[in-house]
Amino acid sequence: MRMLHTMLRVGNLEQSLKFYTEVLGMTLLRKRDYEQGRFTLAFVGYGDEKQHTVLELTHNWDTSSYEMGNAYGHIAIGVDDAYQACEEIRSRGGKVVREAGPMKGGVTVIAFVEDPDGYKIELIQQDQHARNN
Repeated sequence: MRMLHTMLRVGNLEQSLKFYTEVLGMTLLRKRDYEQGRFTLAFVGYGDEKQHTVLELTHNWDTSSYEMGNAYGHIAIGVDDAYQACEEIRSRGGKVVREAGPMKGGVTVIAFVEDPDGYKIELIQQDQHARNN
């Protein structure tokens, strides 16, 4: 067994696709409209679905926004340098909601960014020898 994808409902598919591809650097892997169901599915990720877990963006045509609720946490992405990743994401128009730095009570360097629908994405620095401010 392996994880295939995580699904997020998005209010504006084009805005979300722009964020995940242009700001976070993912690739649009496939996209399909389901006219009878009035929704579109778009799959984005950092690699082919056969080998990588991807993100499914679901756009219900008649819904422009969703309430977050209090059960959702975040999506985590491994990065080489969380400080640099924050700078790059900000320069591409992304919203950094927690600057890079050690996690509370630990040494792992993390940061958080937010997508256009308010979903949180945690950046986890994979190389702890990279810039430690």
